[in-house]
Amino acid sequence: MFPEVQHWAQDALGFVQAHAHWTPYIAFLLAFGESLAVVSLFVPATVILIGMGPIIEAGGIALLPVWAGAAAGAALGDAVSYWVGFRLKGRARYIWPFSRHPQILVRGEHFFHRHGSWSVFIGRFFGPIRAVIPLVAGMFAMPQFVFQMANIASAMLWAFLLLAPGAAAVKFWTGG
Repeated sequence: MFPEVQHWAQDALGFVQAHAHWTPYIAFLLAFGESLAVVSLFVPATVILIGMGPIIEAGGIALLPVWAGAAAGAALGDAVSYWVGFRLKGRARYIWPFSRHPQILVRGEHFFHRHGSWSVFIGRFFGPIRAVIPLVAGMFAMPQFVFQMANIASAMLWAFLLLAPGAAAVKFWTGG
């Protein structure tokens, strides 16, 4: 392992161990930022959340509260994005970054029309599309109940898939 990476990993582990009670809240904020339309284009939270999996296991932190925090943050971020899309409707096209990069919204609209209500669930797992699908679902007035069912289910699975493999790998390698 590179000395810089090893040093960073030790610092991160030390922080998590010293502030373990903050870990679910940090996961919540990262997932919220990653799921919030437009903000998610600038927040590299997926990579950070993947890295948190091994750190929480190595730091002796329970996976369940961190997973719940990440899932809740992701679901809330998408819910807010849906609400913004519902309120703005077609005016969203004229707001930055969509006014300067309309292809972002167009790709989201094509994906939404192609996959319907499944687009909310599927879209959570595809980087750039994740940033706009909830907004588009709101713009096209997808029924709130259907949206929230897909939103919550996909947020729970997404958070688990980001955190659990790293935690399981540490547990396996340390014989825990």
